[in-house]
Amino acid sequence: MSDNEKVKGPASYFPSIEKKYGYPVEHWFDLLGEHKEIKHMAMVDWLKTEHKLGHGHANALVAYYRNREGM
Repeated sequence: MSDNEKVKGPASYFPSIEKKYGYPVEHWFDLLGEHKEIKHMAMVDWLKTEHKLGHGHANALVAYYRNREGM
C-alpha cells in the first residue's frame, strides 16, 4: 500500500484501538474467538460491558473479525 492510500472500513480504527486499550487487535480477535456462538451485536455489547470498549471500537473489531472468519 502506498503512503497515499488510507486504510478504510473497520481496520481504520485499529491504530486508535491499540493505542487506547494497550493491546494489539489480535488480542481482541482471540477473545472474540471464544464467543463465536453469539451474534454481532451481542459480541459488541460483550466487549463494551466486559472490557469497557467504546461502541465504535467494539463494532469495528467485531465487524472485521466476523468478516475474516466468514461469519
